[in-house]
Amino acid sequence: MKKSYVYFVTNKNNSVIYIGITSDLIKRVYQHKTKAFKNAFTSKYNCDKLVYFEEFIDVNEAITREKQLKAGNRKRKEDLIYSTNPEWEDLSEGWLFYFD
Repeated sequence: MKKSYVYFVTNKNNSVIYIGITSDLIKRVYQHKTKAFKNAFTSKYNCDKLVYFEEFIDVNEAITREKQLKAGNRKRKEDLIYSTNPEWEDLSEGWLFYFD
């Protein structure tokens, strides 16, 4: 079974938090960093820094979690980030982005 991920990306000032879901986290982060979708929210607000993610075996659990996180307020999202990444570092720093 394919893994799924719920993730948060933000901009350099950490002023915007975008929550997404994907089955290929490396590819999706690459798309955010290269602004592959020019008219997307993340491109418009320069959200390209991965600050949080969760891994799931069941895509339905990931979808449920994404909805739960999106329904929460900003403080809860920030608390979740601080709990695992207190400096809001880019968790994808150093990842190699090679695709066929």
